Amino acid sequence: MNHYIFVHTNKGIMNEHFFELKEDQEYIQLNNLLQYLSVAQTGGHAKILIQNEEVLLNEEVETRIRKKIFSGDVIQLENTIIRVK
Repeated sequence: MNHYIFVHTNKGIMNEHFFELKEDQEYIQLNNLLQYLSVAQTGGHAKILIQNEEVLLNEEVETRIRKKIFSGDVIQLENTIIRVK
């Protein structure tokens, strides 16, 4: 189940995505998640966003392109929040 909503914050409108891992899926790689949700247009775009320190994982800058993302993790960049279930 993947969906998103718009969230109003003091910083303006944020896109909030919810991504649910499959039952047999322990994790998803950060670059693949960004591309799957169309936050990044391509794998190369995802790589650039991550390397440019534009991606936060659980409120800390994440620079590992293939970082394993698990249930409970929260990714934030620009005007987008992704919550992984």
